Amino acid sequence: MDRSVEFPSEEQMERVLGINDRNLPYLEALLGCDLFVKGNSLFCLSKDEQISNRFLSLMARLQKLAVNQHYFSETEIFMEYQALKSDQPLQELLASDQLGKPFIMVHNRFAYPKSRMQEKYIKSMMQNQIVFAIGPAGTGKTFLAIAYALGQLLSGKKHKIILTRPIVEAGESLGFLPGDLAQKINPYLRPLYDAMEAMVSVQNIRRLEENGSIEIAPLAYMRGRSLQNATVILDEAQNTTKEQMKMFLTRLGENANAIITGDISQVDLPRHKDSGLIHAMQILKGIPGLDFIRFDSRDVVRSHIVQHIVDAYAGDEGSEK
Repeated sequence: MDRSVEFPSEEQMERVLGINDRNLPYLEALLGCDLFVKGNSLFCLSKDEQISNRFLSLMARLQKLAVNQHYFSETEIFMEYQALKSDQPLQELLASDQLGKPFIMVHNRFAYPKSRMQEKYIKSMMQNQIVFAIGPAGTGKTFLAIAYALGQLLSGKKHKIILTRPIVEAGESLGFLPGDLAQKINPYLRPLYDAMEAMVSVQNIRRLEENGSIEIAPLAYMRGRSLQNATVILDEAQNTTKEQMKMFLTRLGENANAIITGDISQVDLPRHKDSGLIHAMQILKGIPGLDFIRFDSRDVVRSHIVQHIVDAYAGDEGSEK
């Protein structure tokens, strides 16, 4: 069954399909059908009605978003594909604030949830002092945490963002790495900076660092502190020990909140050490103001292949048990 969509202009078509139709092979792999371009129309060649309908739905989403969108990347296309699969109507994304759906605003840029679990995550950050986001790579845990923290800082609701993570690395310690403390820990926090740079310019990030509004600190340096008027993000929390997690969670003072992210399938601690994140999941249930958000491979929005990789490793680990 052949289905087609017509773009109102070559410019809009290029925004969706990319320069020289470079997104076309990815769309074919994603949808599971052959696509070809004729004039300003895109045709889907498939005998499967479900595939044809999904093609039409995805193109309708991308066409509407392309009105105010730069050129789509494969990642952005996949995020819309995931939102489509989770049955999230496009109008909810385009008017989330009007329909009561959660969203994050950073410097006139908006971060909308691309899955129902991301929607739950944003709501939880808005409503709770401590939020644990647990799940595989590519689910948006870190990106949304950073977006929320920046939104709080730039709107004046918080005075500081503190970024921290446990340093677990084989064969090398902070003491042997060159540079000052910030330079030593910076490589470990690169994923957090990547997320920040997607929302705010590098120059603004440096300015916020220079005036103390963004602070980076190894987890071990948090002991004895009382954190106030800050959003604290603990990344890679699966590599904390039980003692480190307890120490971190008891640092929060007035008008401070914590977002803890981690993937319990990637614990790098020595075998005799228990993960503080797994332990916290077991003993902290039911505490008011504290919430756990659990992502799985269905929530992966980074790319199609990452979703398959997560499932493959999960299946392999399951077969070993």
